Amino acid sequence: MTVLPGLRRFLDAPAGARQPAAACCELCGAPLGSGHAHAVDLDARRLLCVCPACRLLLTGRGVARGRYRTVPDRYRYIPDLALTRAQWEELRIPVRFCFVFRNSRLGRYVALYPSPAGATEALLPTAVWQQVLTANARVADAADDVEALLLRRRENDLIECHLVPVDACYRLVARVRVHWQGFDGGDRVRAETEAFFESLRAREYGEGGVR
Repeated sequence: MTVLPGLRRFLDAPAGARQPAAACCELCGAPLGSGHAHAVDLDARRLLCVCPACRLLLTGRGVARGRYRTVPDRYRYIPDLALTRAQWEELRIPVRFCFVFRNSRLGRYVALYPSPAGATEALLPTAVWQQVLTANARVADAADDVEALLLRRRENDLIECHLVPVDACYRLVARVRVHWQGFDGGDRVRAETEAFFESLRAREYGEGGVR
């Protein structure tokens, strides 16, 4: 199981809880507002809360020898993802949704899915995932480390796919962890999950529709 240390603020607090009033930028110490941005510390595999000034600074090439990458704010719905039922089974994801991103330090794609303990990393068969990437040119521009493909297998075996910032995925993980009950999560987890995906679709359509 893999949980990025910097993400425990999402996992340990109830969904919707306010950020502490004294929240500060984890790079310069400046006070942060409720809608602050994030950056990924690639060496420590941590998500950092950052202020606008540090976020702007980190967008420059070669800053801190490339250790940090800012998390973008891009959301894109992929309505026609080519991923068959057989390929989904070969990915060996034990739940109906997961998120996948390329870890540049490891040089490979990793898949994570929600569980009662947080984000759990799954072994991703490289050959199968490469087939998926080859068949879906529209997802090829996902940024390493900071953007993810959020996949959900629907009841009709169609795969719902969203390209999203990686911190959005961990917010979903937090919702699942907080509300999990019983063996399969329970009705509350299913309701929270559906609400999350509905909010994604509303945001994507609000920013210009399906792209």
